[in-house]
Amino acid sequence: MLAQIVRNNKLAVGAVLAFTLLENVAWIIEPTFFGKLLDAMIDDFYKGEHVNYVLPLIVWIFVYILNVAGGTLSRLLSGKTYARIYADVATEVIMISKKKNHAPSKMLARAELAKEYIVFLKERIPEILWQLSATIGGITALFFYDWRIAAICLLIIPPVVLISNVYRKHVSKLQKNLHDTREEMFQVIEGKDTSRIHEYYHSMVLPQAKIAKWSSWDYGIVKILLMIIFIAVLFISIDVDKFTTGKIYSIVSYIWTFIASTEYLPGLMESLTSVKDLNNRMEEEVIQVISSNDPV
Repeated sequence: MLAQIVRNNKLAVGAVLAFTLLENVAWIIEPTFFGKLLDAMIDDFYKGEHVNYVLPLIVWIFVYILNVAGGTLSRLLSGKTYARIYADVATEVIMISKKKNHAPSKMLARAELAKEYIVFLKERIPEILWQLSATIGGITALFFYDWRIAAICLLIIPPVVLISNVYRKHVSKLQKNLHDTREEMFQVIEGKDTSRIHEYYHSMVLPQAKIAKWSSWDYGIVKILLMIIFIAVLFISIDVDKFTTGKIYSIVSYIWTFIASTEYLPGLMESLTSVKDLNNRMEEEVIQVISSNDPV
């Protein structure tokens, strides 16, 4: 169903993601140009060398404005685009459920669950784009400073992927349990039995707590591995290569970008497993999402 939603709204979703990608690319290359500006200003002001820092300043401002423009436009379009898509999806989910003679409570529950598709498109897809941009762009940029630094970052990717895959396998079962419970929400509330309502909401505490446990382990282990890399890279940057101040700034920025991108992994894995389970549920209803227009 997710693929169908994207196909039926490809122009609108594509426009949002294009501006998101512009924001990401500009953010990735910005440290390089700011590092060049920093070195030029240091040479001019502190070393007494007459260096033209105006051009580096203009270039950096241009890159920064690209980043701001991409972020502004992606957020502007995202609001109306995904609100409209959810309205179409929720309507179609209820229409199909009605034809299947489902109880009103199940219709509403399915429509509410369908919101996870919109959350995935609106929040998780941009996070995936950012992670790819930060990982590929950051490592590529580091190769231009010292191949050893980039190689160290590459070495951390396999264990991070392995840890995240273990996390995904454990969370997938928990997500299914949560969806099973949430489909009963409106039926439970309709019964007006306070003890049953209390039991219903508390039944979701344990799977959510287990998801949080796996997320915390994933986060902690990955962060420790990245700390080791950060120390090694700093040693190479300062003790071995004798980089300038501007280059050290750029390298550290790219390393922090690479490290920060891994923070999205637990949430991404959780959302991916959630959408996969939701797809399985919706496929049982043979849902065809109708949204032929693609206003941007």
